[in-house]
Amino acid sequence: MADIKPYTIAVDDQHLKDLKTRLSLAKFPDELDEAEWDMGAPLADVKRLTKYWQESYDWRNAERDLNKVPHFVTDIQCDGFEPLAIHFVHVRSKVPGAIPLLFMHGWPGHFQEGLKILKPLTEGGDGVKYPAFDVVAPSLPNFGFSQGTKKRGFATEQYAETMNKLMLKLGYEEYVTQGGDWGCHISRALSYFYPKHCKATHLNYDSANPPEWFKNPILALQHSIMPYNKREKHGVNRTRWFEQEGRGYNLEQSTKPQTLGYALADSPVACLAWIYEKLHDWTDAYPWTDDEICTWISIYWFSTMGPAASVRIYYETIHNVDGRKDKFDREKMRAWTPGVKIGFSHFPMDLNVLPSTWVRTLGNVVYEKEHDSGGHFAAWERPKEIVTDVREMFGKGGGAFSVVKSATGYIS
Repeated sequence: MADIKPYTIAVDDQHLKDLKTRLSLAKFPDELDEAEWDMGAPLADVKRLTKYWQESYDWRNAERDLNKVPHFVTDIQCDGFEPLAIHFVHVRSKVPGAIPLLFMHGWPGHFQEGLKILKPLTEGGDGVKYPAFDVVAPSLPNFGFSQGTKKRGFATEQYAETMNKLMLKLGYEEYVTQGGDWGCHISRALSYFYPKHCKATHLNYDSANPPEWFKNPILALQHSIMPYNKREKHGVNRTRWFEQEGRGYNLEQSTKPQTLGYALADSPVACLAWIYEKLHDWTDAYPWTDDEICTWISIYWFSTMGPAASVRIYYETIHNVDGRKDKFDREKMRAWTPGVKIGFSHFPMDLNVLPSTWVRTLGNVVYEKEHDSGGHFAAWERPKEIVTDVREMFGKGGGAFSVVKSATGYIS
């Protein structure tokens, strides 16, 4: 379509200069003796990364690498809101009948999270041995290089509406999704509001309630009599750690995002520390390089709406500021969704690591895979595992094979 335009990431020189100046003027807090990660991002790490970001890191080199994939931008308008220019990466397979897959990131992620799985799914799927996919990896509204609204009430429903309209605009009447974190939540909203279009979701994040006797009698019975396996036993401790020691960011972003926004918008060091802590705590000993970290944070710092905009999704999701009757709340997110097939990849160092009987309360779960390692940013940390799981779920013999009409991913 004419209004889908190619996009090139090109940060203004003045913006780069401003970043270097702010980094050079950074004022650091002190630190208690023997303070470690339990108190937050260590002072030595943040100082080292700040120095590297200012003196050695090459954003232009990162920009060239990011621009190696095809970027686009197009206007999408949600009901009751102004049109927003939505940025996305879009790669079509050469295989006829490739499966349209919408990859959605979360916070503190962005479209870059999906780049490692892009080539294997689009080019590695030959349509004979492995299913082929067309992959769309957008910057969610208020993230990355997409615009965001200034009107209140842009919540999970609007993120889902934006994503659905984007896929329809690209010519995909039916599609599947992959994601964790907000990518999981928005996938759930797509399943709830648009089951005619969103035919299946592959998720790498557990978000569900325990089975109830009146709603899920068989699952409730299984949960009551069957012992937890090794993953599920570990998951109890990991989930408890997150609830007790890791959720502080969520409470702040869900209640006072504007207050936090002053630090994120004004101080690159504050933005770095706030996100770097999660890159460390939410991964499974992933060997982050300084370049990876700086690129990850830079996409937030150079984002179209600024890093403060990205945290508003938390507030808008738990508050019903316009009193809408169809508010997509936590209960709807975790309700049974008929007609949309679901797959799960479970990673032990994710934030919520729940029993299988819990996630099976969400709908028709046709695929589950347990992994021995990996954390929250699975597509970046464990791309081979995500690619394998997606192929198994949507390939021949998989629980979601041929879920999209006329797009099985195979040549014949």
